[in-house]
Amino acid sequence: MMPGIDGREVLRRIRAEHDWLPVLLLTHVGESFERAAALDEGADDYLNKPFDPQELLARVRAVLRRASAGTAPLSAAESLRAGALRIDRPARRVLLDGAEKQLTPRAFALLEFLMAHPDEVISRVRLLQTVWGFDAIVTTRAVDHRIAEIRGALGDDVSNPRYLETVPGLGYRFVYPVAKA
Repeated sequence: MMPGIDGREVLRRIRAEHDWLPVLLLTHVGESFERAAALDEGADDYLNKPFDPQELLARVRAVLRRASAGTAPLSAAESLRAGALRIDRPARRVLLDGAEKQLTPRAFALLEFLMAHPDEVISRVRLLQTVWGFDAIVTTRAVDHRIAEIRGALGDDVSNPRYLETVPGLGYRFVYPVAKA
Protein backbone atom coordinates (compact mmCIF):
# COMPACT_ATOMS: atom_id res chain seq x y z
CA MET A 1 0.00 0.00 0.00
CA MET A 2 3.07 2.26 -0.17
CA PRO A 3 3.19 4.85 -2.93
CA GLY A 4 5.29 3.83 -5.94
CA ILE A 5 6.56 0.42 -4.86
CA ASP A 6 5.37 -2.04 -2.27
CA GLY A 7 7.17 -3.19 0.87
CA ARG A 8 8.25 -6.51 -0.63
CA GLU A 9 9.96 -4.67 -3.50
CA VAL A 10 11.78 -2.47 -0.98
CA LEU A 11 12.81 -5.64 0.85
CA ARG A 12 14.05 -7.27 -2.39
CA ARG A 13 16.15 -4.18 -3.18
CA ILE A 14 17.65 -4.14 0.32
CA ARG A 15 18.51 -7.84 0.15
CA ALA A 16 19.85 -7.53 -3.43
CA GLU A 17 22.50 -5.21 -2.02
CA HIS A 18 23.31 -7.91 0.58
CA ASP A 19 22.21 -5.57 3.31
CA TRP A 20 20.99 -7.67 6.22
CA LEU A 21 19.51 -4.98 8.38
CA PRO A 22 16.53 -6.33 10.34
CA VAL A 23 13.20 -5.99 8.51
CA LEU A 24 9.77 -6.35 10.09
CA LEU A 25 6.90 -5.86 7.64
CA LEU A 26 3.68 -4.18 8.80
CA THR A 27 0.89 -4.73 6.32
CA HIS A 28 -2.81 -5.04 5.62
CA VAL A 29 -2.21 -7.99 3.29
CA GLY A 30 -3.05 -11.12 5.25
CA GLU A 31 -2.84 -13.88 2.63
CA SER A 32 -0.62 -16.77 3.77
CA PHE A 33 1.19 -16.95 0.41
CA GLU A 34 2.11 -13.24 0.73
CA ARG A 35 3.51 -13.76 4.23
CA ALA A 36 5.42 -16.86 3.14
CA ALA A 37 6.86 -15.03 0.12
CA ALA A 38 7.96 -12.07 2.25
CA LEU A 39 9.66 -14.36 4.77
CA ASP A 40 11.33 -16.33 1.95
CA GLU A 41 12.58 -13.05 0.46
CA GLY A 42 14.35 -12.18 3.70
CA ALA A 43 11.86 -10.46 6.01
CA ASP A 44 12.70 -11.20 9.63
CA ASP A 45 9.09 -11.03 10.77
CA TYR A 46 5.65 -10.02 9.58
CA LEU A 47 2.79 -8.35 11.43
CA ASN A 48 -0.68 -7.64 10.09
CA LYS A 49 -2.52 -4.36 10.66
CA PRO A 50 -4.23 -3.56 12.89
CA PHE A 51 -1.76 -4.74 15.50
CA ASP A 52 -1.28 -4.42 19.24
CA PRO A 53 1.54 -1.93 19.96
CA GLN A 54 2.86 -4.22 22.72
CA GLU A 55 3.13 -7.09 20.23
CA LEU A 56 4.97 -4.82 17.79
CA LEU A 57 7.48 -3.84 20.49
CA ALA A 58 7.96 -7.49 21.50
CA ARG A 59 8.57 -8.50 17.87
CA VAL A 60 11.04 -5.64 17.35
CA ARG A 61 12.93 -6.74 20.46
CA ALA A 62 12.93 -10.37 19.24
CA VAL A 63 14.17 -9.41 15.76
CA LEU A 64 16.94 -7.28 17.28
CA ARG A 65 17.99 -10.14 19.59
CA ARG A 66 18.39 -12.42 16.57
CA ALA A 67 20.13 -9.83 14.38
CA SER A 68 23.88 -9.66 13.89
CA ALA A 69 25.13 -6.55 12.13
CA GLY A 70 25.82 -7.22 8.47
CA THR A 71 25.01 -10.94 8.50
CA ALA A 72 21.99 -12.77 7.18
CA PRO A 73 19.51 -13.90 9.89
CA LEU A 74 18.65 -17.54 10.52
CA SER A 75 15.41 -16.98 8.61
CA ALA A 76 17.46 -16.44 5.42
CA ALA A 77 19.75 -19.47 5.77
CA GLU A 78 19.30 -22.37 3.37
CA SER A 79 20.17 -24.87 6.07
CA LEU A 80 19.88 -24.78 9.87
CA ARG A 81 21.57 -27.00 12.45
CA ALA A 82 20.73 -27.67 16.10
CA GLY A 83 23.13 -30.33 17.32
CA ALA A 84 22.37 -33.55 15.45
CA LEU A 85 19.25 -31.99 13.85
CA ARG A 86 19.54 -30.32 10.45
CA ILE A 87 16.92 -28.91 8.11
CA ASP A 88 17.68 -28.34 4.45
CA ARG A 89 15.18 -25.75 3.26
CA PRO A 90 15.59 -26.01 -0.54
CA ALA A 91 15.34 -29.81 -0.42
CA ARG A 92 12.60 -29.69 2.27
CA ARG A 93 14.43 -32.37 4.28
CA VAL A 94 14.86 -32.96 8.00
CA LEU A 95 17.90 -34.98 9.09
CA LEU A 96 18.60 -36.30 12.58
CA ASP A 97 22.01 -37.93 13.04
CA GLY A 98 22.18 -38.06 9.23
CA ALA A 99 18.94 -40.06 8.90
CA GLU A 100 16.04 -38.42 7.09
CA LYS A 101 12.89 -37.91 9.16
CA GLN A 102 9.52 -37.68 7.46
CA LEU A 103 7.28 -34.75 8.35
CA THR A 104 4.10 -33.48 6.76
CA PRO A 105 4.58 -30.19 4.86
CA ARG A 106 2.89 -28.22 7.65
CA ALA A 107 5.03 -29.85 10.37
CA PHE A 108 8.15 -29.05 8.31
CA ALA A 109 7.08 -25.40 8.00
CA LEU A 110 6.38 -25.24 11.74
CA LEU A 111 9.78 -26.73 12.65
CA GLU A 112 11.48 -24.42 10.16
CA PHE A 113 9.82 -21.34 11.68
CA LEU A 114 10.58 -22.36 15.27
CA MET A 115 14.23 -23.10 14.44
CA ALA A 116 14.57 -19.70 12.74
CA HIS A 117 13.35 -18.12 16.02
CA PRO A 118 15.30 -20.04 18.68
CA ASP A 119 14.67 -19.38 22.35
CA GLU A 120 11.67 -17.20 21.51
CA VAL A 121 8.30 -18.14 22.99
CA ILE A 122 5.83 -18.15 20.12
CA SER A 123 2.11 -18.34 20.81
CA ARG A 124 -0.15 -20.85 19.11
CA VAL A 125 -2.11 -17.96 17.59
CA ARG A 126 1.03 -16.44 16.07
CA LEU A 127 2.07 -19.86 14.73
CA LEU A 128 -1.37 -20.24 13.16
CA GLN A 129 -1.13 -16.78 11.60
CA THR A 130 2.40 -17.27 10.29
CA VAL A 131 2.55 -20.95 9.34
CA TRP A 132 -1.10 -21.67 8.50
CA GLY A 133 -2.25 -18.18 7.50
CA PHE A 134 -5.37 -16.22 8.35
CA ASP A 135 -7.28 -17.94 5.56
CA ALA A 136 -6.91 -21.35 7.23
CA ILE A 137 -9.90 -22.69 9.11
CA VAL A 138 -8.19 -24.49 11.97
CA THR A 139 -7.92 -24.19 15.73
CA THR A 140 -4.87 -23.90 17.94
CA ARG A 141 -5.12 -27.67 18.46
CA ALA A 142 -3.75 -28.01 14.91
CA VAL A 143 -0.50 -26.50 16.19
CA ASP A 144 -0.43 -28.98 19.09
CA HIS A 145 -0.92 -31.91 16.69
CA ARG A 146 1.95 -30.80 14.44
CA ILE A 147 4.18 -30.24 17.49
CA ALA A 148 3.38 -33.82 18.57
CA GLU A 149 4.27 -35.02 15.06
CA ILE A 150 7.63 -33.20 15.18
CA ARG A 151 8.39 -34.52 18.67
CA GLY A 152 7.56 -38.05 17.56
CA ALA A 153 9.82 -37.83 14.49
CA LEU A 154 12.70 -36.36 16.52
CA GLY A 155 12.20 -38.56 19.58
CA ASP A 156 11.83 -35.43 21.70
CA ASP A 157 10.53 -36.10 25.23
CA VAL A 158 7.83 -33.67 26.42
CA SER A 159 8.96 -33.95 30.06
CA ASN A 160 12.64 -33.39 29.18
CA PRO A 161 12.65 -31.58 25.82
CA ARG A 162 15.81 -31.43 23.77
CA TYR A 163 14.32 -29.31 20.99
CA LEU A 164 10.72 -28.18 21.56
CA GLU A 165 9.56 -26.86 24.89
CA THR A 166 5.94 -26.18 25.78
CA VAL A 167 5.58 -22.92 27.71
CA PRO A 168 2.30 -23.37 29.61
CA GLY A 169 -0.31 -20.77 28.75
CA LEU A 170 1.98 -19.08 26.21
CA GLY A 171 3.04 -21.41 23.38
CA TYR A 172 6.23 -23.14 22.23
CA ARG A 173 9.93 -22.43 22.18
CA PHE A 174 12.80 -24.08 20.26
CA VAL A 175 15.35 -24.50 23.04
CA TYR A 176 18.43 -26.01 21.36
CA PRO A 177 20.95 -23.44 20.03
CA VAL A 178 20.58 -23.02 16.26
CA ALA A 179 23.24 -22.09 13.71
CA LYS A 180 23.41 -21.79 9.96
CA ALA A 181 24.66 -25.08 8.56
